[in-house]
Amino acid sequence: MPAIKCLRKAASVLAAAGLLAVTACAGEPDGGPVTVSVWAWYPEFQGVVDAFNASHDDIQVKWTNVGTGPDQYAKLKTAFTAGTGAPDVAMVEFQQIPTFLVLDALVDMGQYGASEDEGLYAEWAWGQATEGDKVYAIPVDGGPMALMYRKDLFDQHKIPVPTTWDEYATAAERMKAVDPNAFIASFGSDGGWLNGLMWQAGCRPYGYSLTEARDRVTIDLTNPACEKVIEFYGGLIGRGLMATDPFFTADATAALDSGKYWTWAAAGWTPGYVAGSLKNTAGKWAVAPMPQWTKGADEQGDWGGSTFTVTKQAENPEAATVVARELFGTSDPAWEIGLNKAFLYPLVKDVAADPAFTGKAYDFFAGQKVNEIFVPVSEKLGDFDYTPFQDFVFGELNDRCAEAVAGKRGWDTVLSATQENVVNYAKQQGFTVIEPS
Repeated sequence: MPAIKCLRKAASVLAAAGLLAVTACAGEPDGGPVTVSVWAWYPEFQGVVDAFNASHDDIQVKWTNVGTGPDQYAKLKTAFTAGTGAPDVAMVEFQQIPTFLVLDALVDMGQYGASEDEGLYAEWAWGQATEGDKVYAIPVDGGPMALMYRKDLFDQHKIPVPTTWDEYATAAERMKAVDPNAFIASFGSDGGWLNGLMWQAGCRPYGYSLTEARDRVTIDLTNPACEKVIEFYGGLIGRGLMATDPFFTADATAALDSGKYWTWAAAGWTPGYVAGSLKNTAGKWAVAPMPQWTKGADEQGDWGGSTFTVTKQAENPEAATVVARELFGTSDPAWEIGLNKAFLYPLVKDVAADPAFTGKAYDFFAGQKVNEIFVPVSEKLGDFDYTPFQDFVFGELNDRCAEAVAGKRGWDTVLSATQENVVNYAKQQGFTVIEPS
């Protein structure tokens, strides 16, 4: 990776980023540097913190891991409601940003120079973290989606790698004919995964503004672009072509590592996860672009991704903004850890485009340079909104899909039931809901 120096290393860069005033304002108190508290659960994060602290004399990070995802969010909501106990900086997934904005819990970092960072990040990610010149989060990592598949099995049985979802269904049938105990994949009932699949299908079920009419939300889960995804996967399950093991369980891992599952519509962080989990089938997997709903189309989706936010309980929001921007930002030491130890997919455009990343060959994928597939996906992702209660939406999706898996409802009713429950919940929370006519 070429040298990409920390923003605070050169005065000229500081001036361009609008941070000279921040340094003077944050200053160093009589007792030493400013301490900024951070909550995050990134893998290998201690090394990132150490790198930041070693390169900054006036600001030092104190990091705490209070739990992953929902565990941390529960603690944040308690602290925001109480008005005390929140960190200065918090790792927050993209879909959670509107939730914390409704609670009036996040600082607009644009007033401290963060709007100058717009050109650094993938456009879709910057769009989800900002509105106009207001910056509520600094993107770090994402999850552009592609199809991981057992290349050895597809080759052995002369089954073409699917380029459309119709071809995917045909591949599933041919797979079942040669191995009745195998499945094309598992339907993990993961809200973020389903969201990524619907995103890739052209479904945009939510509408929400981060800055205007925060009490107004659009819910359109029964859009045909959304429905076709759920009904397609439900059809595969109904025909015995797709399993229903939850993701990231011992059973699912064993299935991926045994030949029971032949594919996984996965994300840009997949290489790190599978390399550490699947030992028996290393070198037998490959990555291909996601199948398309229309032959020749080039629609993409994302599963996962996170940011750094500054909370309104920060004692020194200027210094906290520096931390949010620079813990990863364009820091070489941080991304050396982020890419090679934590296996994050970078949303900094220069890091993602660097030959050291795009050209990296993975032993697990028999030397395939899989980031050559993931990077264009991230570059092509378009706008996507989330609701201020996305955790509830994902929970509803999971529960209604589980009912369909259990035979308690038809797959063609999953999204209509989810729509009804989400709309009722939103209204109970005081939102004005715009539904499709």
